Parts: sequence; structure tokens; C-alpha cells
Amino acid sequence: MARVYKPSEAKRLELPGRTSLEIVSGENGARGVTLRLVEIPVPTVAESQRGPHHHNDTEECIYVLSGRATTYAESGEYLLEAGDTILMPAGEKHVTRNTGNQPLLLLCFFPVADVAKSTEEAPSPKDLQNR
Repeated sequence: MARVYKPSEAKRLELPGRTSLEIVSGENGARGVTLRLVEIPVPTVAESQRGPHHHNDTEECIYVLSGRATTYAESGEYLLEAGDTILMPAGEKHVTRNTGNQPLLLLCFFPVADVAKSTEEAPSPKDLQNR
């Protein structure tokens, strides 16, 4: 049966350096997909950059809704702008950074119902200082 997901139903995730709303996932009825809306703010001079992350067992498809970005991956650097899509292979470390002067808005698709199980975030420089 089809289902409509309202913005108010999205789960807010506590992820470093970005605002992430999980719109669809196994938690709310999906069997094989996770969909997230991610906003990365314009960086400030004093802000430390977050490290890369990877998804061990699943690809990630990122569509740029608005803004400009660079995705830094093990395979290279990729310049992105509104309308572009990048496909990250499973296991490849990557980070997407806002390189524009407006918030970066991304739609991130994963072909699994629970992407959190296979995601590994690199510790932030702040986390490393507290060890």
C-alpha cells in the first residue's frame, strides 16, 4: 500500500556538521530504502571541518537540490551544483562540504531500510582532543 510521508514525521538525526532529516526508513515502514534531506550550512572561519564517513555495505546516491559543494572521496574530488547527482560506492570514505555562499541542500538515498547500521563517521578533531 502506498504511503505519504509528511515533513513533520521526519526524524531529526544528530550528525556532525549538518542537519539531517530521515524522511523514510525502516523505522517508519520502509523495507528497502532510506531517504534523507540534509542541509550543510555555509562554513564559518572558526569552524572545524568534519571528517569523512563511509557506508560499509551500501551505496549512497546524493542529489544536490540547491547550493554548491565539493565531495572529497578516496577516488577524487567532485565539484557539485544544483541538479547534479553523485553515486558513492559502498565502503568509499567521503565527505561533502559546502563551497558556496548559501546553505547546501541534499537529498540522500540509500537502498537499505537501516543505513545507520553500516555507517561509520570519522571522529571530529574536537572528539580527538577530548580523548
